[in-house]
Amino acid sequence: MSEPVSSLDKHSIPGIPEARTSEFYRQAFLYTHPSDYGAKTHPYDRCSLYPYNARSFHHLIQSPTNNDMLGTLRKLRTELNDPVTYQLPIGDNLQPLNELIGDCIRLHHTGKIFCIHCGRKTSKSFSQGFCYPCFRKLAQCDTCIVKPETCHYDAGTCREPEWAQSHCFQPHYVYLANSSGVKVGITRENQIPTRWMDQGAIQALPIAKVNSRFLSGLFEVALAEHIADKTNWRTMLKGDVSPIDLPARRDELLSTCKAKIDDLRIRFGEDSLELLDEPVVDIHYPVEVFPTKVSTHNFDKKPDVSGQLMGIKGQYLMLDTGVINIRKFAGYEIELG
Repeated sequence: MSEPVSSLDKHSIPGIPEARTSEFYRQAFLYTHPSDYGAKTHPYDRCSLYPYNARSFHHLIQSPTNNDMLGTLRKLRTELNDPVTYQLPIGDNLQPLNELIGDCIRLHHTGKIFCIHCGRKTSKSFSQGFCYPCFRKLAQCDTCIVKPETCHYDAGTCREPEWAQSHCFQPHYVYLANSSGVKVGITRENQIPTRWMDQGAIQALPIAKVNSRFLSGLFEVALAEHIADKTNWRTMLKGDVSPIDLPARRDELLSTCKAKIDDLRIRFGEDSLELLDEPVVDIHYPVEVFPTKVSTHNFDKKPDVSGQLMGIKGQYLMLDTGVINIRKFAGYEIELG
């Protein structure tokens, strides 16, 4: 029979604290010799570590510091490459994710939530990461952010006029995106192409540039009478999305909505709105296997989320055990292992 697990305490692994060494050897021993201890299953066997998965175990040994990565979540950071490059912000750390696809990961919620604006500890998160006082007072949490056509700045009731000047009274783009089918959306100039990647779009096309968020909202509402303005996230995650001729769809919509677009020009001035003729942006995501049935993880219901990372799309980690929307849990204190 192989060496007893208790005797493995004598060993050491360079770079791993001595107090943790025996646990690494115990796990290594069980991965490679399960029958010696009658281990028919293992806590990680859903991640394909039993039978022994060399790639996943290599990551466990070579990256022990991952088990100590503790901090509050923020939305996934993206970079437009082929495929999209993802990083997971946890506290002050940035964990590259593309290299973990195919490996087993574990996210544990400690039970603590901190406001992403003021840092206050809160029992509940509002509007994807804010405490209730910030949710009530910040302009970025107002309903007009979701529905910019309801902007009330001119009524003198804006929560933060200075914030509005630097965020709302800036150039915005109206675009078409193919995330779960074609949809219309808006975003600030400095959020292109981030916004498209956050939505999981496989194609995107800017169709107009306007001088304020309010005007972009009115433009979007006009087009939304003929086209969707939301993503069906389940369809997006299944990967059942086919390419669309976005320029042709743009031309059709602009023709259909010409009268309303002309009215906006008259109301806000000729220089307030510019129709664009830009190329389509194609976006590819790091996904090995798309789920055929989408089930979700929720830290509020279950603090531990683990599984084999099959891919990343939008703000979702796609595990073999289900998907989780990282942006939804911004401010949650998480341990990554």
